[in-house]
Amino acid sequence: MDESIDDSHRRGLLSHGLSVIPANALGLDPMNRIYPFEEVSRFDLSTDVLVAGFGGAGASAALEARRAGAEVVVLERASDGGGSTMMSACEMYLGGSGGTRLQRDLGFSDSTRNFFDYLMACFGHHADEARVRVFAEGAAEHFDWAEGLGVKYKRGFFPGRDVVALTGDSLQYTGNEKAYPFSERCTPVPRGHLPADSGHKGGVTLMTTLMKRVEEAGADIRCDARMVGLIQDADGRVHGGVVRIGEDELFIEALRGVVLCMGGFIMNEAMTRRHIPHVESFCTRHGNPYDLGDGILMGVAAGGHAIHMGEAFISIAHYPPESLTFGIFVNDKGQRFVNEDAYLARIGHYASVQPGGRIFMFIDDAHFARPRYVLNTEIVGTGDTVTEVEREAGLPDGALQSTVALYNEHAAHGSDPLFHKAPQWLTPLDQPPYALVSYELDKIVPAAFTLGGLDTLPTGEVVTPDQKAIPGLYAAGRTAAGIPRTSKGYASGMSVADATFFGRLAGKSAANRGRETA
Repeated sequence: MDESIDDSHRRGLLSHGLSVIPANALGLDPMNRIYPFEEVSRFDLSTDVLVAGFGGAGASAALEARRAGAEVVVLERASDGGGSTMMSACEMYLGGSGGTRLQRDLGFSDSTRNFFDYLMACFGHHADEARVRVFAEGAAEHFDWAEGLGVKYKRGFFPGRDVVALTGDSLQYTGNEKAYPFSERCTPVPRGHLPADSGHKGGVTLMTTLMKRVEEAGADIRCDARMVGLIQDADGRVHGGVVRIGEDELFIEALRGVVLCMGGFIMNEAMTRRHIPHVESFCTRHGNPYDLGDGILMGVAAGGHAIHMGEAFISIAHYPPESLTFGIFVNDKGQRFVNEDAYLARIGHYASVQPGGRIFMFIDDAHFARPRYVLNTEIVGTGDTVTEVEREAGLPDGALQSTVALYNEHAAHGSDPLFHKAPQWLTPLDQPPYALVSYELDKIVPAAFTLGGLDTLPTGEVVTPDQKAIPGLYAAGRTAAGIPRTSKGYASGMSVADATFFGRLAGKSAANRGRETA
């Protein structure tokens, strides 16, 4: 195969660069272009499947495409793979089919229906029922796939309330399973599967192993290679992509399909200002430097549909220590707005819609502690009475007093009629001195990442607004709108599970498409 570059045909293609949508419709970077297939005189490289991105989704897609017998080229803009998955603790949120092998070994059972119902409850009208069903039915096998790669999972269950188990154990609760309203709809089951002895470094454990398996499988991996456009014919079929390596642009033919796994858009300030301004104004951007939305923009330029672009994960990790769960969150009117035993992303969602993002925790001396992960909290009111705290903090007269009095009255009887905090976290806050701790969003600058992306079939095909698949184009990971679609239903491990699971399906689909249409 000839990998030289014909400068004259490259300049000609640049002059014919097209975009299906106006350049400013999604903050379109001029790099993300559609190149007309009819104008391509020859390709510099040909493969069966072209995978753009070498994070969790891209690596999974590449591995499955190779296992299906396809030739695979992987492009990675960074100097090495890993993506945002490598930056994560790498829990995978899995269950169903009676339980994963890890769940069953530890004595837990999780039916597919229970798992499906929980995910549907998490995301409601945002959920893609077909996608959720495929995931619920296949998630237990996906754990076997991950363990089969050589990733080790310790047969240990961590029962505490922490963001990540730091005990070396591999199973824990990582979402809202035991919190209202989910606990009333579904049987709580721990579903966070964490690589053994990894703590917050599970992403390194999984991605190091996964990338090694891709390399061993024989994929052609090219780093420092930025995908800058798709090659598409007049009938809409995608035939390949254009990649920039140094000063050169290579035209790569994909005989069976292109899989976009290029991350979300949290690092693209133009896109975050347009789509998540309510989050962009106060958040810490959490992702790798190339979460710039390139894959989403390319997919839209090819006729795809971007959905849920206004949704983002927001983290307010007020626990651990778990004793802080006994406290109550209030807004600047002194009113509660959430059950405090909820997962950190659900708290983040409800905090983000409070006036000015001004939220506070009221707590007594018996339960006061400093949170491990939220570093910029500030005590804005103290006193031996609630009245003193209220006045020092400048809250409306009587507001906090009324809230605390009502809460304490019912907590003494193990109930929370307003927000239904679980009884294990209910006790009157009546041990002075008291404190009001500021969690104001513009001060704690919580971590955030995007959840919107391309609309796809469960098997990975990118679809148009009228749900027609674009031939030869697939997407997975945060380039696609996956299982997790709102912060208020999120659980740790949903993104990694979604990226790797649906990355696998996209890789298989792309690899098999050529055989079906040959």
